[in-house]
Amino acid sequence: MVELISGNSNIEEPSKNIEKFCKGTLVEVTSDVDGLQGAWFAATILDKLSNDEYTIEYQTLADDSGSELLKEKANVKHIRPYPPETAEVEYFRVLQEVDALYNDGWWVGVITKAMQGKTYFVYFRATNEEMEFKQSDLRPHQDWINGNWVMAQALKL
Repeated sequence: MVELISGNSNIEEPSKNIEKFCKGTLVEVTSDVDGLQGAWFAATILDKLSNDEYTIEYQTLADDSGSELLKEKANVKHIRPYPPETAEVEYFRVLQEVDALYNDGWWVGVITKAMQGKTYFVYFRATNEEMEFKQSDLRPHQDWINGNWVMAQALKL
């Protein structure tokens, strides 16, 4: 459960309603760094530096030495609460928008093909790539909009 101090967040206009996170809160953080854009990484809030900046520690990304978890400053516009658990998915549908766990982060993609054994092909618009994933490495995509988690709908052709 995410503990918020005050405010709402809108991913389209982050400067209007800013989330305030408590130390120790589990969140997800995205980046503008080339190659990481669009991915969300689990992190913990370590400290509030200002109204719009926090020190965070990633849950899965290591520092350059590889011996410790990576800690860095993150602007609040790149931070969102950790998504709530969803009901266990029996199967995903073709054209369903999902998050795929890849390279230690969650990447938004679309199911393009369902295979036997609960494996799926997922297309990533940002990189124009398609990759195969086990169902256990997928979750239904949710967006954080106006302080609420909104489940993505299946895409229409």
